Amino acid sequence: MKKKKSNYIIALFVIYFVLVYFFNTVSDHLDLKNIEISKVSDKTFKLISSTENKDIEEILKKYAKENKIDLQIDYAGTIEIMDKLNNGENYDAVWCSNSIWLYMLNDGISVKNSKSTSINPVVFGIKKSKAQELGFIDKEVYTKDILNAIRENKLKFSMSSPTQTNTGASAYLGFVSTLAGNPEVLTEKDLENEQLKKELTQLYTGMARSSGSDEFLEEMFLNGNYEAVVTYETSIININKQLESQGKEPLYIIYAKDGVSISDSPFAYIDNKNEEKAEEFSKLQKYILSNEGQAELVKTGRRVWYGGTNENADKTVFNPDWGIDTSKYIVPVKYPSTEVIKKSLGIYQTELRKPIHTVFCLDYSGSMYGEGIRQLTEAMEYILNEEEASKNLLQFSSKDKITIIPFDNEILGTYTTNNGIDTENLIDKITGTNIGGGTDIYKPAMKGLEILSQEDLETYNVSIVLMTDGASNYNRLDELTRLYKKTGKDIPIFSIMFGYAEEEQLQDIADLTNAKIFDGKTNLLEAFKQVRGYN
Repeated sequence: MKKKKSNYIIALFVIYFVLVYFFNTVSDHLDLKNIEISKVSDKTFKLISSTENKDIEEILKKYAKENKIDLQIDYAGTIEIMDKLNNGENYDAVWCSNSIWLYMLNDGISVKNSKSTSINPVVFGIKKSKAQELGFIDKEVYTKDILNAIRENKLKFSMSSPTQTNTGASAYLGFVSTLAGNPEVLTEKDLENEQLKKELTQLYTGMARSSGSDEFLEEMFLNGNYEAVVTYETSIININKQLESQGKEPLYIIYAKDGVSISDSPFAYIDNKNEEKAEEFSKLQKYILSNEGQAELVKTGRRVWYGGTNENADKTVFNPDWGIDTSKYIVPVKYPSTEVIKKSLGIYQTELRKPIHTVFCLDYSGSMYGEGIRQLTEAMEYILNEEEASKNLLQFSSKDKITIIPFDNEILGTYTTNNGIDTENLIDKITGTNIGGGTDIYKPAMKGLEILSQEDLETYNVSIVLMTDGASNYNRLDELTRLYKKTGKDIPIFSIMFGYAEEEQLQDIADLTNAKIFDGKTNLLEAFKQVRGYN
């Protein structure tokens, strides 16, 4: 008995010491983490930057390290940057694409010492043979010349979303201004001009594909078969370098004679009343604007000279064979007030853009039970709610078509509305569909292809959004490939990963259809918001 008691006491002591060691270790670890977090929040200089600045990240971080600045750079699209800042995310500086967006920030955000760092025109890049065919080579081309080519069905283009990207918005505002006759000040009354609306609508009938980011626009263009793209001059320079390395025809840049949108890439301080951060900002800004920093920007194709002109610019970067002439002054369009910009983007989303037909393939397999179906329902109710979606300019219009295909290992139904704001029935089907069964992502994708292959792509831009939380129990990629090629149409299948979705399966589908994957594992609603910018 004494022996049993002794063993019991020894066991208690062992457990005690193990627990003490465990909690001390955890405590030490947590303390270290807290110190690390504190260091990031207190000492790290946090910069949020547009994605196009990634190409000089290494140079900027090298300078920061040499000057003992603990620099952290987060990247996002310009519109996303504004959302992050307006939603309270904490940064010390912002480096966005265009100064116009700084005026979209909430009043409580104090932005100071903003200075433009470069000039980047938003232009048309057209396959050189097509530009020759249109008579655009060595000629002064006006916006209406481009419009007439689109009207006559001689020109199609791809571009980034006007409501979700700076390039898309800047290009659109340029079209509005030039087609309105370049008024001294563009007003809300100008936006109500029916002839202007008609011309803008006609212009956007020429948009073959839309992208929610400039990065993907480049990737999409290089992987597809498109004859023109609207984007930054720097992007076209990069595209052309890759095209020529592949032995392909380069793009010829068209600068509209009546005005071109200019992105000025402002670098600005966000005043959080921290003198040390203000000093670090000043050093970083001075470096970017120094001869060394500016030279690095020029290497990427940015113009840093007054008026954007320099007769001695490096011809290996600013290649005259691509239509680039740095000796000529580019006429910039005048941007309107913040309120007019907001209203014009709203009109684009609801009235002017080319109608779309989007097919949502939604996973109702058994693994979606509980939190999964809750998040899916929440995301789709947001996307299909005109009032809610309009807060981020993601709403459908009455001219749009929406199809919902719920699935598990079988297709559970096919529901369509021909009026994108009449969505109550779709919401009822989404909330009323039962979950259960396995997963087959290929059946709904093929059903979506069959539906969209019937659409006239001159009338509608089309896309499929496939959302799944698991690996498909079946592999029908070969069957999907045959059907996709049989359609002979450009129908992208975007995927949203959730739960334990198999990325390789989804990537194969994205590669086949020149699309991309979105990660919804952390926040499914945000993933649905992102994908809306691509369709």
